[in-house]
Amino acid sequence: MTRDFLKGVRDRYDVVVIGAGLAGMTAANALARAGHGVLLLEQHFKLGGLATWFRRPGGHIFDVSLHGFPVGMIKSCRRYWTREIADRIVQLKNIRFDNPMFSLSTTFDRDDFTRLLVERFHIAPDAVGRFFDTARDMNFYDDQAITTRELFDRFFPGREDVVRLLMEPITYANGSTLEDPALTYGIVFSNFMSKGVFTFQGGTDRLVEAMRDEMVRNGVDVRIRANVQRIHVRGGRVEAVTVNGRTVPTRAVVSNANLKTTILDLIGSDRLDRDFVDQVRAVRLNNSSTQVYMALGAGQMIDESCGDLLFSSTAPAFRTDLLLSRDASSRTYSFYYPKTRPERNRCLIVASTNANYADWAELPREEYELAKGNLARSTLDDVEKYVPGIRDKLDHVEVSTPVTFRRYTQHVDGASFGTKFEGLAVSRALPEQIAGMYHAGSVGIIMSGWLGAVNYGVIVANDVDAFLLKK
Repeated sequence: MTRDFLKGVRDRYDVVVIGAGLAGMTAANALARAGHGVLLLEQHFKLGGLATWFRRPGGHIFDVSLHGFPVGMIKSCRRYWTREIADRIVQLKNIRFDNPMFSLSTTFDRDDFTRLLVERFHIAPDAVGRFFDTARDMNFYDDQAITTRELFDRFFPGREDVVRLLMEPITYANGSTLEDPALTYGIVFSNFMSKGVFTFQGGTDRLVEAMRDEMVRNGVDVRIRANVQRIHVRGGRVEAVTVNGRTVPTRAVVSNANLKTTILDLIGSDRLDRDFVDQVRAVRLNNSSTQVYMALGAGQMIDESCGDLLFSSTAPAFRTDLLLSRDASSRTYSFYYPKTRPERNRCLIVASTNANYADWAELPREEYELAKGNLARSTLDDVEKYVPGIRDKLDHVEVSTPVTFRRYTQHVDGASFGTKFEGLAVSRALPEQIAGMYHAGSVGIIMSGWLGAVNYGVIVANDVDAFLLKK
């Protein structure tokens, strides 16, 4: 007998949240705390969106997304989630770079980067200080015409090695390029430079479980395998959603789905102004990624000198197109030591490369599987430099591609970081088109990443709360 995943759903809710990524869960939790009746619908059988995990035989648990976030995540989790969650956020203190231009380790904060730029790269202290101050002072109202490349040329002309040091981690973190507005780089970079890179000790499974428990305590009605087919609009207002073939009336909707999917598919362009629809269609998606998951066997350890995060590359220079190539020459490694999940006493390695969806989606099935195998082999060859004899130590290896992300998240083209910068204005303007309709997710690069998703969920929840109270 087919299970009814909507059994017991109420006849009406104040808010329906579509998608249980970090932005969706945070918005749902904040609105429930404010006293609103909230229904959270997730099409997958796990919560978390890209901030989730999967299990494999042998006791292996892999976090799907390589995660490092700024110290601000502690404050946001303490305020909008729980102190217990915030207290498990710890710093990653050994961030490594290894490429033909330089090889170094850093704590990835302003003080250490200043030391490196002055002593190792011989940049004048005044230029370094002015660069950091400029990036720190950037805000949403700044000139969006200047590109990240122009920002670097202003402070470090002709220094491609400095550009690589400053840019490579941010490209990994949110998909930004040298051609994107400098604003989108400066804000994210400054957040990390505050105190360094942090992660959640215990693994994503512990984090999402704690978040689910908190939502349930606050009264959120959480439903999995709940696929939304339609957002209903009448008279310029949200009226209901159709999920698993059932229509549920609601006063407001928060979509944590892809921005373009939300507007063009779930709502429909016929419900919106033509100029706004043109803006939506013009929004560019960000890129996707590939990942190679490697689990070491019981008792096999990794020397912690490998670092926590390692930006490894054989490319002679930093180029965005090389970072997206299927013939990977640059990889970001996350090393998971037993301290990450102390109760399991296992070591894991996850390698990530940014990627284009079309490079994988258009392959015939046989070629697709062959390409995955080649990616696994080339990644192991690269890892051998840091973990000698890696193949003899492994218990499990598997590969995910943009096609994998598209399948499990339903993100258009498997986009890992949502949309480019212009998506933010469209996302924020949606309630002006339809009363009670909101979007919270990875848009405009600034709002991508774990901290961006959580904070955007809070911003939108406040907007929805004000709308419901006014109504």
